[in-house]
Amino acid sequence: MANGSRLAAWEFFGAELRRRREDMGLSQAQLGALAFVSGTYIGQFEQAIRKPQMDLAIRFDEILKTDGIFERLCMGLINDRRYADYFAKAAELEALATKICDFAPTVVPGLLQTAEYARAVTLATNPLATEEYIEEKVSGRMDRARILKDATRPVYWVILHENVVRIPVGGPVGMARQLDHIAALVRERTVLAQVLPCAAGAFAVMNGTLTLMEFDEAPPTAYTEAVYSGNLLDDPAVVKRAYAAYDLLRAAALSPEASLALIESAAEDHRRCASTT
Repeated sequence: MANGSRLAAWEFFGAELRRRREDMGLSQAQLGALAFVSGTYIGQFEQAIRKPQMDLAIRFDEILKTDGIFERLCMGLINDRRYADYFAKAAELEALATKICDFAPTVVPGLLQTAEYARAVTLATNPLATEEYIEEKVSGRMDRARILKDATRPVYWVILHENVVRIPVGGPVGMARQLDHIAALVRERTVLAQVLPCAAGAFAVMNGTLTLMEFDEAPPTAYTEAVYSGNLLDDPAVVKRAYAAYDLLRAAALSPEASLALIESAAEDHRRCASTT
């Protein structure tokens, strides 16, 4: 489903939720109380700012007596081929998070990728894929990144290993543009970024990515990913360990100011490399 049509579908979900709520004579706060969320959340669902999870869609059907319409709508929207099966649930939670902390040891996180970078990464792992498949995956990345532009965007903190900024994914020109994009988000104060330098040596979480997510009305969650697999972790003890690991990464990383300088310097290095080839 194309980016625009997915947005329109979520807007339809929100408009239908509002219509059915008003038909029942319920305010946003009243529906929220019955569904165990705030009235503010109901308003954000109705405006397609936030996307409800399946359990909440089912509760809407029960409360509003809508014979499964919200469950079916939600199922169609979250059953999205643009995301790997193991990541689909994490993508839904990502859209609901109030704070996200990412650690990336090799690849720019999806929320920060340019379309050019996303295309290069997708082609590298799917060299024989159709153009439709590639565009579908790139569209998914760009759609996810919209949350950083929303008025209700989450606090976003990212730690990039220096390898991420040095590897010229998509060629030196494309990589320079990717780093320019990250630097612009930092300067706009949309993103807080740090770089873990190669000189730091061994570091916590060497075996994959780590994402921490916090929510207004749910406990924090951690997501880890390796090759063709991902794990969504919600056990409090395990999540606590993940937060401790992220604290170690923060302590070993450069300051935000030094990190921005390194990102901008690396962008210039890629541009110089492009000019000499």
